[in-house]
Amino acid sequence: MFRFANPHLLWLLLVVPIMVVAFAILLRLRKRSLQRFGNIALVQTLLRDVSSWRIWTKYILFVLAYICVVFAAARPQLGTKLREVKSDGVEMMLVVDISNSMMAEDFTPTRLDRTRYAIDKLLSQMQQDRVGMVVFAGEAKVQLPITTDYRMARSFTKRLSTDLVSVQGTNLADAIDLTTLSFSNDENSSRVMVIITDGEAHDHGAIEAAERAGEKGVTIFTIGIGSPEGAPVKVNGEFIKDENGDMVVSRLNEELLQDIATEGNGGYVRATNANFGLDKIVDEINEMEKGEQTTLRFEEYNEQFPWILLVAIALLVVEGILLERRNPRLKRFNIFEKN
Repeated sequence: MFRFANPHLLWLLLVVPIMVVAFAILLRLRKRSLQRFGNIALVQTLLRDVSSWRIWTKYILFVLAYICVVFAAARPQLGTKLREVKSDGVEMMLVVDISNSMMAEDFTPTRLDRTRYAIDKLLSQMQQDRVGMVVFAGEAKVQLPITTDYRMARSFTKRLSTDLVSVQGTNLADAIDLTTLSFSNDENSSRVMVIITDGEAHDHGAIEAAERAGEKGVTIFTIGIGSPEGAPVKVNGEFIKDENGDMVVSRLNEELLQDIATEGNGGYVRATNANFGLDKIVDEINEMEKGEQTTLRFEEYNEQFPWILLVAIALLVVEGILLERRNPRLKRFNIFEKN
């Protein structure tokens, strides 16, 4: 496994294009300064020992050395030894509604934005549990397989949007069935499904799907986001209207979400702007009997930065040896000069 111990230092590479542009500007200003002494062609003949390609080559070598130093500081590492790590925890699959109705603004700023924030906060507090994510609208897809890499999970959470699926709608049944299949094959793990949606399902099989999941040992919790009164849905700055020209209003379907939670032997929570409800569900999950999980992790890493530093030093040595002026003592060895 390859990784950087200090990946945040890679941001220093953004300085490289600035360095190149700044050097090009300095050369242009130098050329303008020479023009003040007279005809540029005449001045260059007087400075014929100065080589422009040598100047550029020296700077390119310096920039390459800088890049190597940045990579070395980021400490690239290769994993060399796997170890089985046993821990008590649960497998939690987050099932997130990304249909257009999640763009309703009865939550600040929208239901989907509030969902992203709540999930990111949850992931920042997780330690031993495994987590995965399924997104759904008119169809469902696995956004993140079961993992203990919370950093990657938070990265996927930030990408949640209505554009992740091509078919709009709210197909809860497919989402529940797909999530049930997405848990690992570890029979010792406790399995929890947390569904976050407004419950405006356009199918009639969600309760049956929850029943099938419950029979396979999956506990289902549901979070209802929205209000029974509903709110208009705005997409790309415009409110959605139906075929009659009336504004579409998305309403929370609490009854359906309560029935799904009941079939899944879990519980239902209505989200609010002040309290999303994930904390309450996590408290209930912590009271559940947790199974022993086995995870393979790299225990030892070999540092690769010494080799990169050697390359950086070699580049700087060459840059130091290479002079901006041609060496007059070596002119006679110019094999390209005609007699």
